[in-house]
Amino acid sequence: MVLFTVAKKETAPIDGQKPGTSGLRKKVTVFQQPNYLHNFVQATFNALSPSNVRGATIVVSGDGRYFSEEAIQIIAKMAAANGVRRVWVGQNGLLSTPAVSCVIRERVGADGSKASGGFILTASHNPGGPHEDFGIKYNMENGGPAPEGITDKIYANTTTIKEYFIAEDLPDVDISTVGVTSFEGPDGPFDVDIFDSTDDYVKLMKTIFDFESIQKLLASPKFTFCYDALHGVAGIYAKRIFVEELGANESSLLNCTPKEDFGGGHPDPNLTYAKELVARMGLGKTALEGEPPEFGAAADGDADRNMILGKRFFVTPSDSVAIIAANAVQSIPYFSSGLKGVARSMPTSAALDVVAKNLNLKFFEVPTGWKFFGNLMDAGVCSICGEESFGTGSDHIREKDGIWAVLAWLSILAFRNRDNLNGGKLVTVEDIVKEHWATYGRHYYTRYDYENVDAGAAKELMAYLVKLQSSLPDVNKIIKEIRSDVSDVVEADEFEYKDPVDGSISKHQGIRYLFGDGSRLVFRLSGTGSVGATIRLYIEQYEKDSSKTGRDSQEALAPLVDAALKLSKMQEFTGRSAPTVIT
Repeated sequence: MVLFTVAKKETAPIDGQKPGTSGLRKKVTVFQQPNYLHNFVQATFNALSPSNVRGATIVVSGDGRYFSEEAIQIIAKMAAANGVRRVWVGQNGLLSTPAVSCVIRERVGADGSKASGGFILTASHNPGGPHEDFGIKYNMENGGPAPEGITDKIYANTTTIKEYFIAEDLPDVDISTVGVTSFEGPDGPFDVDIFDSTDDYVKLMKTIFDFESIQKLLASPKFTFCYDALHGVAGIYAKRIFVEELGANESSLLNCTPKEDFGGGHPDPNLTYAKELVARMGLGKTALEGEPPEFGAAADGDADRNMILGKRFFVTPSDSVAIIAANAVQSIPYFSSGLKGVARSMPTSAALDVVAKNLNLKFFEVPTGWKFFGNLMDAGVCSICGEESFGTGSDHIREKDGIWAVLAWLSILAFRNRDNLNGGKLVTVEDIVKEHWATYGRHYYTRYDYENVDAGAAKELMAYLVKLQSSLPDVNKIIKEIRSDVSDVVEADEFEYKDPVDGSISKHQGIRYLFGDGSRLVFRLSGTGSVGATIRLYIEQYEKDSSKTGRDSQEALAPLVDAALKLSKMQEFTGRSAPTVIT
């Protein structure tokens, strides 16, 4: 038994440790500064109730990005010094963000222990490597991200911190080998438990989906499949679930070996960054040899986001959540008794609203950030939810879940094709989406991201947009001068949310211009970047006429795009003549 001692180290506050929507994200070089990580971890332990620290079990893992291994060892030593009883680490330090939520909620240790929370080491869809991004966030005992009350407390602690505790003489633990290593300290025993990263998550997925029906779909020679993990942590789950459990061919997997720099790529599952998958699915600029697969999907670095593609066909995330909700009860065993309700983030298109209205479901519009969905789920009023930023999920955990979304789509395809696999025409992804538009109408939708904009200029632009809202006649006069073919703005506001569960109020959640024909413009500052500011502009046009739902998206949206860019004076404020990414 290795004995360790606890050292109290003097430190001082470090500026800029305010967690964003999903924790603290900065460049690796920032996290490598003396005491930077230590201060944030101690500030977190100090913000939690003592029962969630002393004698508790916490999870520490992430997407395997650069600096993760070093961070795990530091956090384990600080956990020991703060009286934590045991730390659970996924093998090789790997756990997807949804798997961390699953492990906190579902896993029971050999000694009957349950986790009270966990540190997730990820910067999600941001690039990794020695000069790229690292991130850390804390999830609570429900498996969801810490609420604002806790993150505000963590930040306040970082501004006053004077000391942190660490067991410097605790040896580094080999995180590549499954097993428990036990130590003894001033507070008694301390264990580090390295466990299989995929077991708990796979077990949960099998309680949700009919694996046998998906297996039949994947075994059909008519159905072809492709999954791109973009060298993120999703790769280990893809191999285990799609190949080992469901029998897909290993050649169906792209970039499924996790790498600490994501293979030099940008692990963001969209049409810009998932280039290899986009080309394979027949959506690239160059002609493809042979037929594209029937179904394709991609994940981000920590596997909580997803992109769904059909053969030569892109499914918008806003449509994806609406289609899953519309088909869930008949296609997915977990939902067979009905949906409790549905929810979307405010910038996400209103496609889900129309489904909720038609199916008479409870509906919620929340700010961006998964914790808002978590509150609704904990209260038992929401089953399925989603964000336009490629996040989809359900109440099986308290995070968005990229693999779950892929299994949901495969379940819908398996159900729709249950009688077609031996004969008859396959119902495709495109067929399902177009049928949905014919039933519910189509929400043409695009997002313009202006990344690494000067933070001062971004704030000035947002302030200008708020000021404009004081006179709608003036707004409509400006818009009519830009585009006479655009509907009038009938309402404009800065989105504010009162949580129906805990009564908390979230202000300044995005600036909205709502048009008479159901169209919308939304402007928002993103909280997920590590430097500068990211301005996100969301443009949505609703079309009920089924004869007009097959138009090219950019063509349908052109008038609103023109109005949005000129109304906001985007180029004047940012100096940018074009966005960094168009989704």
